[in-house]
Amino acid sequence: MPGPGVTIGYESLTVGAASTPLASVPASADHAVCTNETGQIRFRIDGVAPTAAEGHLLEIGGTLNLEGKGELANFRGIRTGGTSGVLKVSYGIY
Repeated sequence: MPGPGVTIGYESLTVGAASTPLASVPASADHAVCTNETGQIRFRIDGVAPTAAEGHLLEIGGTLNLEGKGELANFRGIRTGGTSGVLKVSYGIY
């Protein structure tokens, strides 16, 4: 098993017009680093679906750190306009 602070997975996630959870979370992951490559998105980490007008804003080029299995499981994102966001997500364990 990998040691603390090791990256154990990766995905490229398109965040479109519908509320989108993380898709490929490794079972042992307990954190993730996400960078937004294309379109502005809103996100929530309480398991409730964001809307284009409600939730935390993540700009193009912005970074989001998700800590703990709860935040990984509860993340939901949605685009704010006509361009979908693409999150580059690296998963790890501490």
